Amino acid sequence: MGGKAWPRRAVGTAGGPCAEQISAPFQTLLMPHLPLASFRPPFWGLRHSRGLPRFHSVSTQSEPHGSPISRRNREAKQKRLREKQATLEAEIAGESKSPAESIKAWRPKELVLYEIPTKPGEKKDVSGPLPPAYSPRYVEAAWYPWWVREGFFKPEYQARLPQATGETFSMCIPPPNVTGSLHIGHALTVAIQDALVRWHRMRGDQVLWVPGSDHAGIATQAVVEKQLWKERGVRRHELSREAFLREVWQWKEAKGGEICEQLRALGASLDWDRECFTMDVGSSVAVTEAFVQLYKAGLLYRNHQLVNWSCALRSAISDIEVENRPLPGHTQLRLPGCPTPVSFGLLFSIAFPVDGEPDAEVVVGTTRPETLPGDVAVAVHPDDSRYTHLHGRQLRHPLMGQPLPLITDYAVQPHVGTGAVKVTPAHSPADAEMGARHGLSPLNVIAEDGTMTSLCGDWLQGLHRFVAREKIMSVLSERGLFRGLQNHPMVLPICSRSGDVIEYLLKNQWFVRCQEMGARAAKVRLQYRKDWGQGLGELPENWNEEMGSRRPPALKTSPAVAVESGALELSPSFHQKNWQHWFSHIGDWCVSRQLWWGHQIPAYLVVEDHAQGEEDCWVVGRSEAEAREVAAELTGRPGAELTLERDPDVLDTWFSSALFPFSALGWPQETPDLARFYPLSLLETGSDLLLFWVGRMVMLGTQLTGQLPFSKVLLHPMVRDRQGRKMSKSLGNVLDPRDIISGVEMQVLQEKLRSGNLDPAELAIVAAAQKKDFPHGIPECGTDALRFTLCSHGVQVGDLHLSVSEVQSCRHFCNKIWNALRFILNALGEKFVPQPAEELSPSSPMDAWILSRLALAAQECERGFLTRELSLVTHALHHFWLHNLCDVYLEAVKPVLWHSPRPLGPPQVLFSCADLGLRLLAPLMPFLAEELWQRLPPRAGCPPAPSISVAPYPSACSLEHWRQPELERRFSRVQEVVQVLRALRATYQLTKARPRVLLQSSEPGDQGLFEAFLEPLGTLGYCGAVGLLPPGAAAPSGWAQAPLSDTAQVYMELQGLVDPQIQLPLLAARRYKLQKQLDSLTARTPSEGEAGTQRQQKLSSLQLELSKLDKAASHLRQLMDEPPAPGSPEL
Repeated sequence: MGGKAWPRRAVGTAGGPCAEQISAPFQTLLMPHLPLASFRPPFWGLRHSRGLPRFHSVSTQSEPHGSPISRRNREAKQKRLREKQATLEAEIAGESKSPAESIKAWRPKELVLYEIPTKPGEKKDVSGPLPPAYSPRYVEAAWYPWWVREGFFKPEYQARLPQATGETFSMCIPPPNVTGSLHIGHALTVAIQDALVRWHRMRGDQVLWVPGSDHAGIATQAVVEKQLWKERGVRRHELSREAFLREVWQWKEAKGGEICEQLRALGASLDWDRECFTMDVGSSVAVTEAFVQLYKAGLLYRNHQLVNWSCALRSAISDIEVENRPLPGHTQLRLPGCPTPVSFGLLFSIAFPVDGEPDAEVVVGTTRPETLPGDVAVAVHPDDSRYTHLHGRQLRHPLMGQPLPLITDYAVQPHVGTGAVKVTPAHSPADAEMGARHGLSPLNVIAEDGTMTSLCGDWLQGLHRFVAREKIMSVLSERGLFRGLQNHPMVLPICSRSGDVIEYLLKNQWFVRCQEMGARAAKVRLQYRKDWGQGLGELPENWNEEMGSRRPPALKTSPAVAVESGALELSPSFHQKNWQHWFSHIGDWCVSRQLWWGHQIPAYLVVEDHAQGEEDCWVVGRSEAEAREVAAELTGRPGAELTLERDPDVLDTWFSSALFPFSALGWPQETPDLARFYPLSLLETGSDLLLFWVGRMVMLGTQLTGQLPFSKVLLHPMVRDRQGRKMSKSLGNVLDPRDIISGVEMQVLQEKLRSGNLDPAELAIVAAAQKKDFPHGIPECGTDALRFTLCSHGVQVGDLHLSVSEVQSCRHFCNKIWNALRFILNALGEKFVPQPAEELSPSSPMDAWILSRLALAAQECERGFLTRELSLVTHALHHFWLHNLCDVYLEAVKPVLWHSPRPLGPPQVLFSCADLGLRLLAPLMPFLAEELWQRLPPRAGCPPAPSISVAPYPSACSLEHWRQPELERRFSRVQEVVQVLRALRATYQLTKARPRVLLQSSEPGDQGLFEAFLEPLGTLGYCGAVGLLPPGAAAPSGWAQAPLSDTAQVYMELQGLVDPQIQLPLLAARRYKLQKQLDSLTARTPSEGEAGTQRQQKLSSLQLELSKLDKAASHLRQLMDEPPAPGSPEL
């Protein structure tokens, strides 16, 4: 082929096990007549399984009536039928294999590799023929580096496009942690965002999609510390802060690029020249500026109060890093730093003696006896009659012996436990609030490392808190003050980073005052679209013109009027309640972290002698010089004489992430990007980040820039496995997108588990579960199939249950598109010249129908993108490509293309379907669309776009002239006929024979309708000649009959094509099975929750199917009794 290298084909599991069988040579490519999913027969008990033959492509000419069948073919046919009959009889006898046993494992597919030498950034060579089968490795090779080098993803390039609108569309990627790799949840984010971005780019908008990654303070520091200890035996504190940070930066440069490579593999069309990292210079300047501005505005302060503390990390952590784990009762957990498992989910009852009354006591229930040394009171409900007589009395501490007040507080729940609770303000948020109300001083009895402090006494000081628990309970038992133990369901706060139990400690930390900003955020007018929350509404008449707006047009059915300046749209709208509730109950945000890796807090302690009890003097500045000037002004002393010590803590990672929408665009500098692309057009992220990230971006963005950071928020659901379980490393069900894209063997999956940090006992359970879920590994599915599958799930669903088989099914869809383009390119030939789309006029009803369906698909895609409901887009594309183009039009047009001379219309229609269909598909399947579109011939007089990624997206209005709803309605009637014809063929086991067909109807309009589609009817119904029987004419003898409606009938020739002696036993066996199902369903008591209508539908379906089989059997018996007809109706 002109010196071009052919793609290499290889068989093996390396490319992932799952591709279609290599088809016949390209020269003889004709798509097989596969069953139409949309033409499934009515419920006649026929399914695509062992009992239903596959249809094969044969001549459309019928055999002469009564012609002899060759002896060899007849014997082969009878042998096949006998085998089917034996199978059915075996199933009736219960000898067949169970469904689980009969499932075949997927086999390694033939892997096709692209091996033409192509330098990174060069355009892929598409001059050779398409490989005979779809292979993701071949399709996805070389395109992405070329897209990047050509600048297609840059807004500056898009401004020069012929279809440029002058509008902008901007988004930022939720910055993933630099320590990790993308999981399937990240892949969902990328798939949705990239589809929206590519659609806007093809429409002609200037699109900016900013990439970035988060420095992940806690996670990154933990990884580097483990590496230092493992490789060099060095702890962090043995190095200086500067030396340790150099180690982290070296690790980041060496390991931090994995996420970027994954994003490229997923086809994310990000502007890599604008890539951000939350620890780079620009982000550091923004963080410092934000801290200073918030401090000056009185929204940031330092205080001594309770924080979430991880004793294992020795740092405060954010609320989102606290996993509230529900425990049903007694549960043992292994915790870092604790030598033995620790029991939780227990309620300890402890007696507090009443001071002055030796026989009186108050029994207190607690789940945390280790905090007993920090108790400063016992509280009861003021209306609890059991303790009314003790109001105002003193109790004795069961360990220390000092007096404790018995206080009354309405926060106590009298029905829980004994109705009396101990008050430990230093180690419980609820107790801290109660202590503040009653003026109680807290006692800090647990240190930063989780050991007991000196306030506990020598006998406990230095002990691990949970070891101290056992010692405390032992002492209480010895003193006769332990009153019992019982199971107690509870929620245990766990540090998601270390697995340790969270301790609440009083610490001097920096806090963001959130009430004022939160109230402002809660009052933001939350707009929502009715179509987002309750199904699609009606689009305004001028919706195509309004698409140029940065905000989608308001719907007539929407309760909200046009979007006001500063309004925030939440989608789906059911998140609005959580939003309002969170902001109305928001507390102050602790932003201090006791780490070295991160943005060091720009606050300085003025070191000076001061009287005991005086507060420390802290100053804030963008630099030490600025802070020194502030300190000099505060103290009245020269700045040069002052000693300043910078706060060693760093800021919470979420602080810098909350600035990302504007810091990534250059804030606080007034950059061109900030002026052009801020506020962002859309923020898309997971629903689990609505409050911790989206809410904080709204607060800080509004405060620091004076406007919302984005006008719309789109939230996708959480990804779960097919059993509905949350993706978790401890369950072994976390899916790496690369494993789905490229395929992976079972042994590799198991090795990944073993290389993790799972406990050996847990590892065995997880490994077994993984083997059950993926017994043969994961097949190669490709990027396009993964993206399309992820986008096919609507955002309205509560959770997304993803299975690999679903992605594999989408890979088969890719193969269908691939084969369709191979057929179309072969049909067009080398000298084909496409007409401009606006000049294309259909020359036949079938051409008009497919163009109408194409225009409808474009309309539905546009509607889905406008409403950001991508499941509408995927459904429209899947239905057009598979059910309209491949299953109907390509099948119907094949005989037409064989005509001599070949008509001019169908090739032009085929080209338009391929060109426009691929452009519609490109935002969701960029690699496949590019690979196939590049091979289409260019339209005359129209310079083609260099890439489909910047080609114009087909608009609904530009194709409106093709829409013919009435023709589609009429053709649906034709499809009903095809459905009946295929069902008749299946009932009578007509495999290769092409029977003649007659249609009869008493409706006047049916005659012209059927007459216009006689040839497609024969082709799609796998029949011979199709004719019309005049109304009132007698039915032909020996022909099978099936009703189309009350006024129309279908007749199919059977004599000479069916052997009743073979078919009758097969029908009897099938009837036996169906009757058995019906009897079982009738005898079974309906299960709880089973819908009565659903059960009745099953009964009716089985009864109808039995009736059909009985009718077929009766007809076959008539054929046995009747002699062959001397003639037949003329068609």
